[in-house]
Amino acid sequence: MKALSVYSACMMCIARCRVLLLAATLSACASLPNVHYLHQRDLQPRQEPTIVTARGELPDTKKQALLDNMTARIGPTNILTKHAAAEEAISGRPLIAGNKVTLLDDGPATMRAMMSAIRSARNHINLETYIFEADEVGRTLADLLIEKRAAGVVVNLIYDSVGALDTPREFFDRLRSAGVNVLEYNPINPLSAQGNWDINQRDHRKILLVDGRVAFTGGVNISKVYGKSSFLQSKRRQPPPKDAKEAAWRDTHMQIEGPAVAEFQKLFLDLWQRRSGGPATDARYFPPLKAEGNALVRAIGSAPDNMDYSVYKTYISAFAHADKTIHITTAYFVPDRHVVQAMIDAAQRGVDVRIVFPSFTDVGMILHAGRSYYDELLAGGIKVYERRSAMLHAKTAVIDGVWSTIGSTNLDMRSFLHNEEVNAVVLDVDFAQRMDALFQRDLQESTEITADAWRRRGWYSRLREWTVRMFEYWL
Repeated sequence: MKALSVYSACMMCIARCRVLLLAATLSACASLPNVHYLHQRDLQPRQEPTIVTARGELPDTKKQALLDNMTARIGPTNILTKHAAAEEAISGRPLIAGNKVTLLDDGPATMRAMMSAIRSARNHINLETYIFEADEVGRTLADLLIEKRAAGVVVNLIYDSVGALDTPREFFDRLRSAGVNVLEYNPINPLSAQGNWDINQRDHRKILLVDGRVAFTGGVNISKVYGKSSFLQSKRRQPPPKDAKEAAWRDTHMQIEGPAVAEFQKLFLDLWQRRSGGPATDARYFPPLKAEGNALVRAIGSAPDNMDYSVYKTYISAFAHADKTIHITTAYFVPDRHVVQAMIDAAQRGVDVRIVFPSFTDVGMILHAGRSYYDELLAGGIKVYERRSAMLHAKTAVIDGVWSTIGSTNLDMRSFLHNEEVNAVVLDVDFAQRMDALFQRDLQESTEITADAWRRRGWYSRLREWTVRMFEYWL
């Protein structure tokens, strides 16, 4: 293996440690908006939520009947309507009715479902991913994309330049030679970039769209780390591997069928046009869609160049309006003050707030940065857990048994400020129950961190947390 240049070595450090100190010399620090108003418990949206179907907006009578039917599943409460209306007031995006949502609770299940959907493609495949490795999983997927392109299917691929830093350029050249349209997001080499170049901006989304009829999103990248199940058959505690890539990765993805698929298609095509300078190859991207299920879905994308902070505001609004429970799994936790305060406020008004963190990770600095918040979270009444054995990479939340989100967004400054991110918000009692059941499975594989135990940690751990916290903006 040829020695890396100093520049490439710096980029490797950026990719793997995510300490983008170089960016600090290239641009001023961005900041998140003041969202203090979202903490107000009596915040009332100005209107009832908008709900649309494939045929257009639902009239008030049908909309109310749909909400009443879902609300009946959770008892006499306005939780569902409140979450729907509050979130729309923040994001400005409608709820899409008539969707079937399938929870993919592990890497192997996700890869099987995605491969199956790709094999069924007849018109087009749009794939967007942060990491696309040239390992056995990546090569199998690349072979399948080439096979579908040879069969006349349009294939568009967006991958991130830093996320795929370890992937040989020849890997993507082979795809291009086979007719796959390949877009490298924000190339590390500024001479290869189109438009404004900012090394700090990354495409962290994970989206797969097949024929405009099925969408996948969540936290799963294209990598062999998702080849092993993360739920242990034995309750025996095992020490984490020295290299996180040798562990099974615990992640969450989802499959969506129904009218909401078009919203994810718009996000993909918008990014393609913004970063390539032109439209994607002609295909039937928006076929007629019909109702496939009963879930309400909202697609929320955020981008560093439009600065609307939709995912950030949605999280804070959901925390601020929680009545009963907030259950979170998060891989990388380096939030701002408003996120922390919204969760503590919820706990102090009686909401059961629980967070599952990783016990080991592929980015050690971020692990210690997240742990630096434990004292404050525990003092605020939040229950803290660390996932054992598996490498936790999921980014999910389920609130009040009706509101769920799965996506690419970590609860950190990088996701909120600098990355292209996407989340699906689902309002559906059945799906929320499946999400809560998955959360309980994670709790069974986790160790609770109590305030007494945490106070007894050593001085070296405290020093690492304090030191890393100083660099949290760039993590």
